[in-house]
Amino acid sequence: MADKEKNTIDWGYVFKVGLILFVITLICTLLLAITNSATAPIIAKQLEETSKQAQKEVLPEATDFKAMDTVDEIAQNVGESIIANIYVGTKNGETIGYAVETKPSGYGGEIDMLTGISTDGKITGVKILSQSETAGLGAKSTEPAFYEQYTGLDALKEVTVIKSGSVNGNQIMAITGATITSNAVTTGVNAAEKAVQYITTEGTQVMETTGATGSAQ
Repeated sequence: MADKEKNTIDWGYVFKVGLILFVITLICTLLLAITNSATAPIIAKQLEETSKQAQKEVLPEATDFKAMDTVDEIAQNVGESIIANIYVGTKNGETIGYAVETKPSGYGGEIDMLTGISTDGKITGVKILSQSETAGLGAKSTEPAFYEQYTGLDALKEVTVIKSGSVNGNQIMAITGATITSNAVTTGVNAAEKAVQYITTEGTQVMETTGATGSAQ
C-alpha cells in the first residue's frame, strides 16, 4: 500500500501573506483618511453655500442670514422634533423673516427642506434640499408646480392637503399618487410655522389648527 502524503500547512507562508494583506489594508486606510481630511473642508464649504442659496430662495427679501443657537429649545417647546435649523433673515440690520429647516418623514425616507416665513406672517417659499421619494410620484415635490403652492399662504394658520376639488384658503393640492409625500412636506411647513410663531410671540403658540388629511401613497 502506497504511503499517504500528509498535508502540511506552511505557517511561514501564511504569516507572510497575512502580513502583506495587513500592510496593504493599512496603507489604503491611511490614504482614505488623508483624502477625507483634504476633501472634508471643501465638501463642508459646498454644503454651506448650497444652504445659503436655498435660504435666499425661500426668503428672497433678506440679504443676510444667521443661524439661531436655540433650535433644540424651540423644537422642544413647540413639540416638533423635525425642526433641524432656524436662520434669521435680515436686511439693513432689520429682521425680514426666518428660513426654517425641517426633516419630515416621507414615503421613501427623510425629506430635508426649508420653509421661508416673513415677519408679516406669510410663507415666502419652500425648497426641497434632498429627498428619496418615488421617481415620477413623490419626487415631483421638487418641482415648482408643487412647492410654489405654499408661497403666499397664511403662516398663522395650519396648511392642509386636499386630493381633489379646488384649493381654498390655506390648502394645497396633493401630488397625484403621492399623498404621503405631499403630507410630509406640509408637515415640514407647519412645523416651521410653529417655530416662527413661537419666536415672534415670545413662546406663545397661536397656530389655528384645522386638521390634516392623509392617505396611502
